[in-house]
Amino acid sequence: MQALEVPRAVAAAVSAASSLGLAAEDAVVLQDSNRLTLRLLPCDVVARVAPAADQVARSEVELARRLAGAGCPVAALEPRVEPCVHERDGFAVTLWTYYEPVTPREVSPADYAGALGRLHAGMRELDVPVPRFTDRVERAQHLVADRDRTPALADADRELLGATLRSLGRVIGERGGAGQPLHGEPHPGNVLATEGGPLFVDLETCCRGPVEFDLAHAPEEVGAHYPGADQVLLRQCRILVLAMITTWRWDRDDQLPGGRRLGTQWLGRIRAAPGRDGLDTPG
Repeated sequence: MQALEVPRAVAAAVSAASSLGLAAEDAVVLQDSNRLTLRLLPCDVVARVAPAADQVARSEVELARRLAGAGCPVAALEPRVEPCVHERDGFAVTLWTYYEPVTPREVSPADYAGALGRLHAGMRELDVPVPRFTDRVERAQHLVADRDRTPALADADRELLGATLRSLGRVIGERGGAGQPLHGEPHPGNVLATEGGPLFVDLETCCRGPVEFDLAHAPEEVGAHYPGADQVLLRQCRILVLAMITTWRWDRDDQLPGGRRLGTQWLGRIRAAPGRDGLDTPG
């Protein structure tokens, strides 16, 4: 979120919570990306704040409600208020349960894989309507092709990313079949280590595809603990996901601290990645 918008977003979250009878006198920033995540005190509620035009918040609330009701390992909405989107001053505010971190905070690969498997099973049962993962690949391709949005990307690097996205998007789409509903970005930053086990947060990126696309966001050790994972497909998904997140780092509007440095490192990893044989990517 733009720095100038943060104070207004915090005020919107405090106002929304207070109007619902929650004691919100202070706010601690937990995460600042495209949306702002806050811990409101002393009520101990997590508030997620996005521009009101972001319609994803409504679908995320409904999906979280259904998944939690089905016993899936997802963070719950705040039970003391109605599960809906609260609009304040041009922002959409959603309220969630706060979970005190446990020690160690890192989730073991086996527990990570088990929780992700349970999430996938629940999402298959619900069969929620979500876009194909290829839609996100196409958005990355459009960004690579847009020189105004990615002015610092060198021609050779632009060719590498564009060809990798194009080739692997096609190959994985064909090999992965119809797929199933997925979290979309179940990386460690979206996993909470709680007393009740790992819980997934941030459902705004849900999509449909092979489970290996989700596994590609998790630490490498997790894939070995996920029953039935296609290891060849998983390696291809890892390269595709790396190409996607590298592309975001070259967006002129990217706000990730150190993002450009990471983007440069990741370009080197894509070039050196095994398993690129047979793909129409430059050497």
